[in-house]
Amino acid sequence: MRILVTGGAGFIGSNFVNRVFQGHYPALAEAEVVVLDKLTYAGNLENLAEVLDSPRLRFVHGDIADVPLVRDAMDKVDLVLHFAAESHVDRSIEESAEFVRTNVLGTQVLLQCALEAGVGRFVHVSTDEVYGSTPEGSFSEDDPLRPNSPYSASKASSDLLALAYHRTHGLDLCVTRCSNNYGPYQFPEKVIPLFVTNLADGLQVPLYGDGSNVRDWLYVDDHCDGIALVAEKGRAGEVYNIGGGTELSNLTLTRRVLDIMGRDWSMVRPVADRKGHDFRYSVDISKIQKELGYAPRVPFTEGLAETVHWYLEHHAWWKPLKGYEPR
Repeated sequence: MRILVTGGAGFIGSNFVNRVFQGHYPALAEAEVVVLDKLTYAGNLENLAEVLDSPRLRFVHGDIADVPLVRDAMDKVDLVLHFAAESHVDRSIEESAEFVRTNVLGTQVLLQCALEAGVGRFVHVSTDEVYGSTPEGSFSEDDPLRPNSPYSASKASSDLLALAYHRTHGLDLCVTRCSNNYGPYQFPEKVIPLFVTNLADGLQVPLYGDGSNVRDWLYVDDHCDGIALVAEKGRAGEVYNIGGGTELSNLTLTRRVLDIMGRDWSMVRPVADRKGHDFRYSVDISKIQKELGYAPRVPFTEGLAETVHWYLEHHAWWKPLKGYEPR
């Protein structure tokens, strides 16, 4: 079996690849793995240091919007796991063009090349942000998409393209939509690694608005396990929400990080709220639980402590990535 992992040197993709080689997924135990990654600012081959020398791994440096390169990478591939994306909301607000190019055009190129190559299954990894914000309740897979940021709009567009390739061409495809991930190897522009690395450097952490915005937190290993279940047993043409079951306001999250780091509220710097800041994301995960037996295994308290410890033990990994003004 041969699998193609796009964005496999990024945060979630590299964790998935490492779990494949660690033997967590019996269905992929002997798989050859092709990692396709452009190595933008958020991609890092050090994330794959433990597996790069494996004869089962082939790394392809390139752009998912490059048709000839993607066609070559797709050769004899049985399963595509599409993680590659521009994903930072703030960056999408400042400059959205690259988000459209990568998340929409790049996904279309992958879908078309997968169709032409006769790939057996395609898993498109998306986000809960495509549903938009809700003050109460949880979104199911059948709820309409109401994205509010250029990032989430580009992901919603890619979701619809992916599902269209299933309905129009019969491509064996599933879409997953996850809540906020955290864990090792996450680029320190996202809130948890940004806060931990800032505090480790003696810098204040920026808290948007009044900190009341709510997110559901999902440990990256649990997310990867959910994706593996969908790849193995998901029904073609279906969407599966993958959540962590821990909803916290940004204010509460900030206090938790401060407590673990032994810092007080003087290390918090209030900043103007993000434009169009979604108040709350929440997904109903009953579908993937009932159909595929998914359940998040890592309690947030444990996962957060492990994540903080990882960053404190890996200064050499994140120090070179902090060459910008903390925000």
